[in-house]
Amino acid sequence: MIVIKATQEKFLSVLQSVAGIVERRHTLPVLANVLIRKTGDQLQLTTSDLEIQIRTTTDLGGDSGNFTTTVGARKLIDILRTMPGDQTVSFESSQNKLILKGGKSKFTLQTLPAEDFPLVQEAASFGPVFSVPQKTLKDLLGQVSFAMAVHDIRYYLNGILFVAEGKQLSLVATDGHRLAFAGATLDVEVPRQEVILPRKTVLELQRLLSDAEGSIEMQFANNQAKFSFGGMEFVTKLVEGKFPDYNRVIPKNHKNHITIGRASLLASLQRTAILTSEKFKGVRLNIESGTLRVAANNAEQEEAIDELDIDYAGDDIEIGFNVTYLIDALANMGQEMVKLELSDGNSSALFTIPDNATFKYVVMPMRI
Repeated sequence: MIVIKATQEKFLSVLQSVAGIVERRHTLPVLANVLIRKTGDQLQLTTSDLEIQIRTTTDLGGDSGNFTTTVGARKLIDILRTMPGDQTVSFESSQNKLILKGGKSKFTLQTLPAEDFPLVQEAASFGPVFSVPQKTLKDLLGQVSFAMAVHDIRYYLNGILFVAEGKQLSLVATDGHRLAFAGATLDVEVPRQEVILPRKTVLELQRLLSDAEGSIEMQFANNQAKFSFGGMEFVTKLVEGKFPDYNRVIPKNHKNHITIGRASLLASLQRTAILTSEKFKGVRLNIESGTLRVAANNAEQEEAIDELDIDYAGDDIEIGFNVTYLIDALANMGQEMVKLELSDGNSSALFTIPDNATFKYVVMPMRI
C-alpha cells in the first residue's frame, strides 16, 4: 500500500511540525518514532515524549485505506532533507518495513508496531475552550519566555504561568532575578484558571505558532493543557507547584521615570557589554538631569562609557544591573519607546511601554 505520495516539500513540512519534541536517544526506542495512522484518505502523524504529544491531521495523497505503523522520525527527516523540494516522494508499506522512494533513490526503513506507541492519556475534564489569534500568543510568549528559569531546583520557575480570568489572558515568567509579564484580551469571559506550562512546551509552541491568520484554541485541566491550531493538536503535562505572587513583585508608584528610545538604549547596552567580564555581566547606569550614562569595566582594567541624552528631572540615581537581563527584554520588545521607572539605586527597576499596560518587566539591581 502506498501510504503517502506527495512532494518532498509538503511531506517534510508536515513531519517537521510534529518532530520537534522527538529525542534522538530515548529509554523507550519507540518514542524516537513518529506514529503514522492512515484512515481513508486522512493521514495522522503523532509524536510523544510522554510529557508532550503533538498530532497533525492532513492529506498527503497515496492509496485510500486503513494502516498504522511507526518509523524513526529524525532519520526520515534527514533523508527527506537531501531530496529536492519539488520532487515527488512515495512511502509504501512492505511487510514490517516502509520503503521511501524519490527519483532514483530508495530507502528501506525498519518500523516498530503502532500498538507499542505510548499515547498520552488525555485528562477526563478540561475547562472551557477559549481562543486568541496565533500571532497574539506568539507575541506574548516572545515577550516573557526569555525570563524563564533553566534547570532551577524551584521547578515551578522552569516554565511560564498562564492566567486566564474574565476576558484577560496573562503570561508571567521569572527566574528569581527578573520577571516578565504580558497580557492580552480574550473574546469570551472565562472562569479563573492558572497553569504553569513547562519550558520545553513553551519553546515548542514558539516554534510552531505562526504570524499567519488563524486562532489557537486553549483548554486547561488540573494536570494538562491542550492547544489546537492549524490542523494540529498539542497536549502537554503541566508543572505542578505554586508560582510566586507576581503582583507583589511588580513595583508600584516609582517616583523617577525616563522615557527613551528602545533601539538607542539597546545599542548603548550592547556596546558597553563588550567590556564586561565573562562571569560578571554588570553595567552601571548613572541617571541625572538630561543624561543617562552607561558604564562597564572588567578585570583587565578596561572601561566602556556611553552617554544618552534624556528628558529627566528626577533624583540622581546610580544603579547596577546584569546587562544580559536588560538586553534580553529590550531585544524582545517591538515598540519604539520604553519607559524605565526607578525608586533608588537599591530597589528593583520596572520597564514598561508608554501608554500600554499589557507589558511589565521587573529587574533586580546588582551590586557593582
